[in-house]
Amino acid sequence: MTRLPEAPAILEVRHAVRAWLARYEPAGAVVVALSGGADSLALVAAAVAEAPAVRALVVDHRLQDGSGAVAASAAARARELGCARADVVAVEVNGPGGLEAAARAARYAALDAGRDGRPVLLGHTLDDQAETVLLGLARGSGGRSIRGMADYDAPWGRPLLGVRRETTRRACCELGLEPYEDPHNADPGFTRVRLRTEVLPLLEDVLGGGAAAALARTAQQLREDGEVLDTLACRTLASARDGDDLVVDRLLETHVSVRRRVLRTWLLGRGAKALTDKQLRAVDDLIGRWRGQGGVAVGGGRPGVRLVASRRRGRLSAGFVND
Repeated sequence: MTRLPEAPAILEVRHAVRAWLARYEPAGAVVVALSGGADSLALVAAAVAEAPAVRALVVDHRLQDGSGAVAASAAARARELGCARADVVAVEVNGPGGLEAAARAARYAALDAGRDGRPVLLGHTLDDQAETVLLGLARGSGGRSIRGMADYDAPWGRPLLGVRRETTRRACCELGLEPYEDPHNADPGFTRVRLRTEVLPLLEDVLGGGAAAALARTAQQLREDGEVLDTLACRTLASARDGDDLVVDRLLETHVSVRRRVLRTWLLGRGAKALTDKQLRAVDDLIGRWRGQGGVAVGGGRPGVRLVASRRRGRLSAGFVND
């Protein structure tokens, strides 16, 4: 283990990493996603101090001039901190959903490909969790969208969800580390940046402080409740299945909060994509408000072909039909 100063901020980060490792990865062999920013730098330092085997992966998105040098510097810093290995992976950022979504997809794909079967620790903090909850509120798609990020959603581990961003910055100061400041993190063209720099500070001011912590706490409570409902839905789905179809009578008495989870899982398994609340409620009406209505088109398929859920002879089925 690497010896670090017994200073309050880095100790808080270490305790968070230690608790995560004890719960999810007692063997301690982990990969840390390193950007060079304060959150991931503090995470690398703490992980090296707490885990017997740490490898750092730095993803170079190649979106800015000099990004290769920034990535190489971050990898060198990881080796100085004691990582057994620190590798740079360059990616191409292209795809749907805008620059932010495309960069995220490329980053996660690279981390997954390079993790060698180990969990990947990400530097998401309590502040990131609060921002995620606010983004979910804007989507308005129910509890699932505002229960935030999990501390472990294999292979992604987030030990710092209870740690403030200001703490990781102070930890870097205590260690004499100068984190990289990504200019994208100050670009108001990104919604998350405006939440971070405008919305959350305003909430903290209006509510007298504690807004970020309250949002993160709410996310944790919703996640715990959601896990119970998801477990019930999984059992209900298994009992309602008849091949690829669902038997309506086996779902009639199921509470709607569980039933819609059943339908969501079933539809995703049949090829649905980007399900909306309106679509899910319309499919649920084929059970709870049956009036002989026709099928419901949901997201999925390809140009000229759509996925349709329909009821016939006491069964729900979902299949692709031509427009």
